[in-house]
Amino acid sequence: MTDNSDMIDFVRARLAEEEQIALAAGGESWRCPADVPGEIHDRVGAIAFSVRNRGYDQHIAFQDPAHTRRRIETSRVLLNEYAEVADKDVDRPEHDFASGRAVGLGFAVRQMAAEHAGHPDYRAKWLPRFIH
Repeated sequence: MTDNSDMIDFVRARLAEEEQIALAAGGESWRCPADVPGEIHDRVGAIAFSVRNRGYDQHIAFQDPAHTRRRIETSRVLLNEYAEVADKDVDRPEHDFASGRAVGLGFAVRQMAAEHAGHPDYRAKWLPRFIH
């Protein structure tokens, strides 16, 4: 395990939680039919939500369970790539490709972790590093 394995585990756990929420919401795509503004429909046309103000319908439909699950899957790909080189993501990295890859992927994973900075298991040491 690397020194960054706790951060990887933290992000994996948040993604798993989010995936469970998306699955509980049906796991499918939602849409906003043009003829009924404010309604968000699921795949079979049933009304999933009805909101009538400030564009919430478009925002909710965009964050549908299927979209969320696709985003989670791409996040997992990035996280797995980082896990392969996380031991090279250190404060004073070497000046080689593998170390540069680790620091770059590490920055992205730290950003992913920072999305959950309010979670009680989040650690300040995971804040993104800014290297000049």
